Amino acid sequence: MKEINELLKNHDIRALGYKKNGNIVIADTNKGKVVLKKSKNKDYIFDYLNTRNFDYYPEYITENDYTISKYVEDIKIPKEKKITDLIDLVSLMHSKTTHYKKVSNDEYKKIYEDLSNNFQYLYEYYNDVISIIDEKVFMSPSEYLLARNISYIFKSIENGKMYVDNWLEEISDLDKMRITVVHNNLDLSHYIKTDKDYLISWDKSKLDIPIFDLYNLYNNHFLDFDFLELLNRYEKNYPLKNYEIDLFFILITMPDKLEFDDTIYNMCIKINKEVEKLSRSNKLIEDYKKVKQPNV
Repeated sequence: MKEINELLKNHDIRALGYKKNGNIVIADTNKGKVVLKKSKNKDYIFDYLNTRNFDYYPEYITENDYTISKYVEDIKIPKEKKITDLIDLVSLMHSKTTHYKKVSNDEYKKIYEDLSNNFQYLYEYYNDVISIIDEKVFMSPSEYLLARNISYIFKSIENGKMYVDNWLEEISDLDKMRITVVHNNLDLSHYIKTDKDYLISWDKSKLDIPIFDLYNLYNNHFLDFDFLELLNRYEKNYPLKNYEIDLFFILITMPDKLEFDDTIYNMCIKINKEVEKLSRSNKLIEDYKKVKQPNV
């Protein structure tokens, strides 16, 4: 803790005690609790947020590879209320930080080719995996589970390829893309509710397409909440463009690459979770289109 002590002293802060929690250190000091975390400097993100009157993050200072921020105590509220408040805050951030970036057809085509190649690679990968499994006389429980549910994976790959083609048609005539501040690490645990709302853990934040925040949140909580409701709530404050929602559809239908490199028990958990995610993703897309695009 010598390095941390020196960092705090540079800002006239005297440590009274420490508590390590994962990759952060919570220090009791003569000026109250502070949180120290090794992270890349994101001053440019916070500077931009300030120019847009968005200050929903704890007070902080940076030095060397560390961020030192004020410790904020979370108020316990029902998670259903917390997730809707988080969605409201994220849509506000996207709204306040929106600007447009010029892009060329070559850039669009590069994204299209990358996405198409990913889906093709996953198709070939799972085709090879299931061929090997089918040749076995005795399957392990995890292999049997994958074989029984492989149709969900192939259906998602097929749908994803279709969404990629639709996306290319939508953006082919565009010369600019909507960009916002993207927190890029959205999770319920990174939203703090007090007398004021706070987002924490900005290490991965950047300027990018807004749906990446929705994608991260979906990946972390697709089992926990009704995401059609959350999308509708988000779009009341920040309506998505067609090319944005289609990119979101592409990302949530892209299967993870499941490799049999873990115990049978853990592989069964991973396969079940992936199948559930793909099933819910396809249901979410169908329900969204019924509401937003009834003639599709």
